[in-house]
Amino acid sequence: MPIIRRTVVAAQPLQAVFTYLADFANAEDWDAGTVSCRRLSGEGGVGTTYENVSSFRGRETTLIYRVMEYVENERLVLRGENKTVTAVDTMTFDPAPAGTRVTYSADFTFKGIAALLTPLLKGPLAKLGDEAERSLAAALARL
Repeated sequence: MPIIRRTVVAAQPLQAVFTYLADFANAEDWDAGTVSCRRLSGEGGVGTTYENVSSFRGRETTLIYRVMEYVENERLVLRGENKTVTAVDTMTFDPAPAGTRVTYSADFTFKGIAALLTPLLKGPLAKLGDEAERSLAAALARL
């Protein structure tokens, strides 16, 4: 199971960073791979669902994400799924000397034929992680 894990330190207060990232619809702004993201149901806490359209290796894919864990100012866990992949995205938030440290991880489990290609996807997923880290840092700097 490939995992992308990156840490970004933002010169913004923890509450502002958490509030921004807790609304997963904002992924359009901070995730380089996201083409669109919209809330389907809920108020943002556990059980809220989002439709996320992402671009990966030149192809668009849609995942339906559900907020699985929501601990204000500490931790968010979302689970996205479609017929070829399940992604579990975890964000943890910690105070840093000059703002907030966000650690973001995305754990991917590929299904069916895609599972056979998993070893070939590690490089492209690492590149996606690098792009997401840069776009997340830029978006948090704009808060």
